[in-house]
Amino acid sequence: MKIITSIEQHDFRPSVATIGFFDGMHCGHRFLVHQVTTLAQERGLESLLISFDRHPRQVMQADYRPQLLSPFREKCLLLEQSEADHAVLLHFDLAMSSLSAYEFMRDVLLKQLHVRVLLIGYDHHFGHGACDTFEDYVRYGQELGIEVVQSCEYQNQGLHVSSSAIRKALLSGDLDFATQALQRYYSLCGTVVHGFHIGSALGFPTANVSVDSEEKLIPADGVYAVWVDLSDGVSYPGMLNIGNRPTMDNGTQTTIEVHLLAFSGSLYGQQLTVRFVKYLRSEQRFANKGELVTQLQKDRIQVEQLLKR
Repeated sequence: MKIITSIEQHDFRPSVATIGFFDGMHCGHRFLVHQVTTLAQERGLESLLISFDRHPRQVMQADYRPQLLSPFREKCLLLEQSEADHAVLLHFDLAMSSLSAYEFMRDVLLKQLHVRVLLIGYDHHFGHGACDTFEDYVRYGQELGIEVVQSCEYQNQGLHVSSSAIRKALLSGDLDFATQALQRYYSLCGTVVHGFHIGSALGFPTANVSVDSEEKLIPADGVYAVWVDLSDGVSYPGMLNIGNRPTMDNGTQTTIEVHLLAFSGSLYGQQLTVRFVKYLRSEQRFANKGELVTQLQKDRIQVEQLLKR
């Protein structure tokens, strides 16, 4: 797999392609990619995934701040792991946003990317206004010499999978749905920064995590069972809190703190990855620190049971 970010510097060969933002690269996306690669092998063509370097709404709405399952760098890594030959990340700007579906197919897909077969997701629309139908795409393709094919709908025990549905699940604490749809634990990467050392004073030293990307979606406030992957390749079970620590009167500032089980040492300045396994409970205000410690002890026991190796 090769990620292409500059189409002028790449010699594109005839391909079977599909278009999508691919946020999170969930099971529905992978199902679509498999159809692309299968069709490409049948036709003797390369397989190409076409995406964009930013969310289209960022161009259309200046104040829009996306909350993504996989910001740019993470999306590139996920695309690299797919079975397609290439992925191209087009620079999405006002000029591209103004292209009609026909103009996009003619000027970008045909003339620049040399697409011969376009596989369209069963519910996907593209072009200015996103008002064209699949039949319109077929008609444009017939005129331009691009075969247009509609993908099969992804079905998994009645599970409706979309990036927006996964975001909604994460924001409501429904990790079971998110994990099933992503076919992996939802994760975030960040750097360990200095905090107020409150956890250490309570007997639960924590690493305060500053997330790498401002566009990364942060799950709902609460306590989670997680796996923590350190930069040395070692993974530890952990209990993580997202919220404003109401018992400590932390104000409105949201923090991400993780307590690693069976770990001792300093993590300041280190990069780590947190994989969310289970939502345990909502964040609570306790009457005093003693009640908080009692609950944290219960949380730790639950995490130990959940993450037994």
